Amino acid sequence: MLNHSEIDGILRALVEPTRRQILERLSSGPATVSQLAEPFGMTFAAVLQHLQALEACGLIRSEKIGRVRTCRIEPGGLAPLADWIAERRLPVERHLDRLGQILAETENQDQKKDEPQ
Repeated sequence: MLNHSEIDGILRALVEPTRRQILERLSSGPATVSQLAEPFGMTFAAVLQHLQALEACGLIRSEKIGRVRTCRIEPGGLAPLADWIAERRLPVERHLDRLGQILAETENQDQKKDEPQ
């Protein structure tokens, strides 16, 4: 069974466009907080709040060496959300596959009726 509070946390973090942009930037490699803050035109404290939200739900991790904090994507961070989506996708795909079979059978029957005897 999936932990829905974990999924809720991930979705809450991803609803904010700035956080999604930060994740996009981190997908190309680690970055310092200063590098992440640069394109947003917001205070350092505001960027830190976004990073804390991403870290709290497990999407990123950070490490502080001296005065520099570096952030990186957490490799399995999206796994709970991906699992939740997969659990819902598979039954829907099965229903669609069955619908496709029924439609194909109906089409074949209609073609047989239309064939000259």
